[in-house]
Amino acid sequence: MAKAILAPREGEAASFADRAYYAIRELIVTLELPPGAVVREPELTARLGIGRTPVREALRRLAQERLIEVYPRRGMFVTKVDVRDLARLCEVRAALEPEAARLAAERATQADLDELGALLVEVRSSRRRDARSLIDLDERVHRGIYQASHNPFLVKTLEEYYAHALRIWMVALARTNLGAAVGEHAAVLDAVVRGDGGRAAELMRAHVEAFEAAVRDVLLSE
Repeated sequence: MAKAILAPREGEAASFADRAYYAIRELIVTLELPPGAVVREPELTARLGIGRTPVREALRRLAQERLIEVYPRRGMFVTKVDVRDLARLCEVRAALEPEAARLAAERATQADLDELGALLVEVRSSRRRDARSLIDLDERVHRGIYQASHNPFLVKTLEEYYAHALRIWMVALARTNLGAAVGEHAAVLDAVVRGDGGRAAELMRAHVEAFEAAVRDVLLSE
């Protein structure tokens, strides 16, 4: 069974509310709950096998992160994908992702370096991967770099914006060169592992901007 996209690391989903949050976010990001879909709390409770209170807490958190919109007397809906959001997300990610890469190069522990080194080997591998596996690898690379920055505020912020960017990527998935996009991480990871923060930041900025340009071209051509 494929690993869930944006799944928590072991030990992160400690509460039922956390479990509900990650599970519902997964449904939204992978478009199982598509943009504009009605969010029905009883259906989610039954589907996830989690109580109403944790699901409600999770939905409140997702609303704060703008993945769900709440309208009084109308209900809850999955936020629609707006192509204009792509440029706005890129502005934020192009500022913060390079900083995370720079900090990771400077602060990575040996455990971090072991994980990032293993990811580098995986990215460079010639093994064929399907779209789901490529997206999972992309997520693990980004999260690995975020965590190695050892700045919890930066980690939380970037993970939120990564989820938004990934959802837009899923909309354009069929016409995006996933292999090339994920392969760009090899140079970033190499710079981080070598401790070259300036180079890591430069490469990460280029990656984020290239991602935005590629997905924008797909969405605007539809």
